[in-house]
Amino acid sequence: MSEWTDIIDGLADHLALLKELGTRSVEVEPAVIRALAARSGAAAAPLPAAVPAPPARPAVAAPPAAAPPVARPGATRVLTLDQRRQELAAIAARAEACETCVLRRQRNRCVPGQGNPLSPDVMFIGEAPGADEDRAGEAFVGAAGHLLTKMITAMGYTRDDIFIANICKCRPPGNRTPAPEEMQACLPFLREQIRIVQPKVIVLLGGTAIRGLLDTQVGVTRMQGQWTRYDGIPVMPTYHPAYILRFESLGDAAGLKRAKTEVWHALKLVLAQLGRSVPKPSNKA
Repeated sequence: MSEWTDIIDGLADHLALLKELGTRSVEVEPAVIRALAARSGAAAAPLPAAVPAPPARPAVAAPPAAAPPVARPGATRVLTLDQRRQELAAIAARAEACETCVLRRQRNRCVPGQGNPLSPDVMFIGEAPGADEDRAGEAFVGAAGHLLTKMITAMGYTRDDIFIANICKCRPPGNRTPAPEEMQACLPFLREQIRIVQPKVIVLLGGTAIRGLLDTQVGVTRMQGQWTRYDGIPVMPTYHPAYILRFESLGDAAGLKRAKTEVWHALKLVLAQLGRSVPKPSNKA
């Protein structure tokens, strides 16, 4: 049932994106409709009579959902600032020379990521470099990067306070979504960066970052604003800044407001997890 649910969730995410882009109808093969109808009929089949259950114990109220505690693996080394910089530079050099996938032959510059390597409060992880990042060799410097900077400022930080990286270190042609094999080629670099940087919280920006780091097919619409974890580190998934900008380009004021509200809610949860107060509304992006 979980696999079927994941498929439906993925389809819903895709249809929502098509709707945002102006699509008002899609063609569906008759065979697909019959298969869905058969599945629906099977799900609606009556269940056999159940054996009466013994009296239930008094229900105990579940505690409110909260972020998982920060639990660092016992084998994690404590690195000095210089050691972290040296190890991150070594990772960047290996990523620069990597020829595991085709992206190496099509990009201009490798974009390993940048920021505060000394256990920052937050590490933001996106999808892959775009055209601006490919030219600059730095993550999130285009339009989405400018919006991310506003988000960071709204939280009370600067870009120098946090660390920014992507699932893929090289730009996919035409800014397409990275292929699974391309993400797999780059993930070892990202995992090493996380191990070295040791952020207190990770914020995943968009569905590709969620799928890549967490190895899940659950869509961003389901995971947005919901705590999970990676290697003992609390993880907050939310929408990619480009998702917000899409509403702006479409002139969808209601969608833009909704997306900004949901992302800001997720970022406020991050601040609460870190024990920081929410800055004044006037600072909000």
